[in-house]
Amino acid sequence: MARYRTRLPQLDGGPFLTDGGLETTLVFIDGIDLPHFAAIDLLRRDGGRERLKQYSEQYLQIARNNGCGFVLESVTWRASRDWTRKLGYSEAEHLRLNQVAIEDLAALRDRWETSATPVVVSGNIGPRGDGYDPGDVMTTQEAEAYHACQIALFSDTEADMVTAMTLTNVPEAVGIVRAAARRSMPSVISFTLETDGRLPTGQPLGEAIEETDAATDGAAAYYMINCAHPTHFESVLAKGGDWINRIRGVRANASTRSHAELDNSTDLDAGDPEQLGRDYARLRTLLPAANVFGGCCGTDHRHLEQIGGRCSGHARAA
Repeated sequence: MARYRTRLPQLDGGPFLTDGGLETTLVFIDGIDLPHFAAIDLLRRDGGRERLKQYSEQYLQIARNNGCGFVLESVTWRASRDWTRKLGYSEAEHLRLNQVAIEDLAALRDRWETSATPVVVSGNIGPRGDGYDPGDVMTTQEAEAYHACQIALFSDTEADMVTAMTLTNVPEAVGIVRAAARRSMPSVISFTLETDGRLPTGQPLGEAIEETDAATDGAAAYYMINCAHPTHFESVLAKGGDWINRIRGVRANASTRSHAELDNSTDLDAGDPEQLGRDYARLRTLLPAANVFGGCCGTDHRHLEQIGGRCSGHARAA
């Protein structure tokens, strides 16, 4: 049974952490081949589930050390039907592995949760297409129908919520929020931004949040930004607006590189973990509602240690 589906504890305002860049850690640090950048493939490999468990526990320990809650994201960012077909999975494998991904997180929560560190289990959803290029944008109806399958799978597990990451366009966001609402699942929408602080479609972030809310009666639990460096979107946030208060989370990249540069990169740009921690401290002054912090491409436990300290008040001032 889901523990927090009817009331997400992060909505109460306390500090929460989540993990860093799972796929970049596995590929560039562990040297693991991930076809189509799909971490779910580890669930089929010898030792894969144990490696994922170790990965999550490293971050759970950081949350405990900083007195923060934690959002456990499943390894299902590229596990919707189109992606598992590309991976060569059968329909049965598609269904089973999405469920196993949540079962493993629920077991981790049973071992790690404390009163000071509530642990939320999130079913992670990625875009149907590329996370950097909107490509052929679906209609809202097409997006709802496509993502409804994976959301339905999560709704029958212990997942408390669904988080859609690296979304590039509003129609897909609207479809996901609507599909989640039909299954009584809290949803979080995380948009990816280009170096100019706009969505890959060219739409301003504030306009995208307002349009998604208007089309769904504000049904999303909150919004996040991921897969962009803080310097790419700070100036956008500084302009303000009521939409700023709908953003509760940030999962920034370690690198200042553009999406095109990252896509063609053969090395890992891990940036400066201490500087990223300071960047997050600045973001907090621009995002009054934000209390969920993690990382994206190029980040690992070193970055989250800095971010956790800065965002929980445990770090010394710079």
